[in-house]
Amino acid sequence: MVVRAATHPHDLALELAHEYAHELAHEHAPAPVSAPARVGVGKHVTINYTLRTNGTIRHIRSGVWGDQPLEYLHGSGRLLPALERALEGKVAGERIAVTLPPEDAYGERDKALQQRVPAEQFGGVDQIEPGMCFLAHSEDGRRVENVMITEVNEENGFVVVDTNHPLAGMTLEFEVTVVAVRDAPATGGCGTSPS
Repeated sequence: MVVRAATHPHDLALELAHEYAHELAHEHAPAPVSAPARVGVGKHVTINYTLRTNGTIRHIRSGVWGDQPLEYLHGSGRLLPALERALEGKVAGERIAVTLPPEDAYGERDKALQQRVPAEQFGGVDQIEPGMCFLAHSEDGRRVENVMITEVNEENGFVVVDTNHPLAGMTLEFEVTVVAVRDAPATGGCGTSPS
């Protein structure tokens, strides 16, 4: 507060009242509103979504069903790149519908990823049927892959297994709601907090 010499006591009282009102206005001024965080590389993003193929629901992740939203680090490769591009710049509360053709999703089905294997490799399974999924080790034993049975030939004793992604060859229709966008926490390396 600045006090100046007043020529009249009434002038001093007015000046003091004006100073007090000015200070009071600045003390209770609303905090500046910042722009909402936007989806971008390095942001933690939380989404709910519905995935359809040919109009049929394949997967729902929604609080309506009691599911926890999907949380991911944008740009980390956890989502399909085309879906990440569609989410770029969005803010919490925004909803988008995205249609991804196979080339932007899991690719076309590759016949080279299908092979015949002897049915006895599935020993211990009572009935092998098309559509069943198993975990299989690669020939060198270094990888474990999901395989789906696409054909069973009991007469000749073989089954056809397919290691294509189950959604390969399909157009994917996503409806996504951005639940939250926030900065990634800073770390000091190896998962420790910075000092």
